[in-house]
Amino acid sequence: MAIITISREMGTGAYQIAQEVAKRLKHTLVDGARIAELASKYGLDTEVFKRVDEKPPVYITAEDRLHAAHLNTIEIILLECASKGDVILYGRGSQDLLSEVENVLRLRFVAPFEDRVESLSEREWIDPDLARELIRKSDHQRGGFIHFYFNRDWNDPLGYDQVFNTSRMSQTAIIESIIAAARDPRLKDGEIETREVVDGIILCKKVETELFRSRTIENIHVKISAKKDVVCLAGHVHSDAERLETLRIASAVKGVGRIEDELIVSNYKHYKE
Repeated sequence: MAIITISREMGTGAYQIAQEVAKRLKHTLVDGARIAELASKYGLDTEVFKRVDEKPPVYITAEDRLHAAHLNTIEIILLECASKGDVILYGRGSQDLLSEVENVLRLRFVAPFEDRVESLSEREWIDPDLARELIRKSDHQRGGFIHFYFNRDWNDPLGYDQVFNTSRMSQTAIIESIIAAARDPRLKDGEIETREVVDGIILCKKVETELFRSRTIENIHVKISAKKDVVCLAGHVHSDAERLETLRIASAVKGVGRIEDELIVSNYKHYKE
């Protein structure tokens, strides 16, 4: 059940490497195009996917919460692909999404800024100044997404198992190194446990997504955990009615067998008065 995740800076040539690794290992490459293909099966409109992909919500308005629900749907697609094994998850914070899973090979691709500018401008036949602007915005957006959504520095090397500077190594050398690492016997350990962990994350994401979609829950301060089909809800809600609605929504999610209620009602208006 080999799972590989890829984090990349724009202009590093990571996509071409991912395609070749997928071909050599006979893995499924789950990139933006693949997610767009699967989106409709999860009730996610293709245009909505393009609008929210790798862009963090701010969790203030109902529209923001819907944005967060769409992002959760993208994560569920990634997770369900990961649960099948032999997969390469391309971008979208996959290495952090699967941070609880041990047998994942986490890759990162970097290169000096001007080298990436030259590579992108040549590949896309665009002006170098435009390439600089695109890369600068991409770095800001992707780094901000990881920082906001997973509370981690995108550039922290400890978040990855292998970091490749594509300006210093040939694609052939990088590909051979990845394939050797992917075949490490240690990545085969704990496959059953991995499926259980991934299934638990999926169930939590499905519950959280339905809570985000709710128009009756004003603010969501709930921590969700799952073990098999038992889902634990902890944190606080603002009224007894909101607590009951949270429990009702979570109980209705497919796959939830039992709810452990650890919610606390905290009515701030009452304390203020």
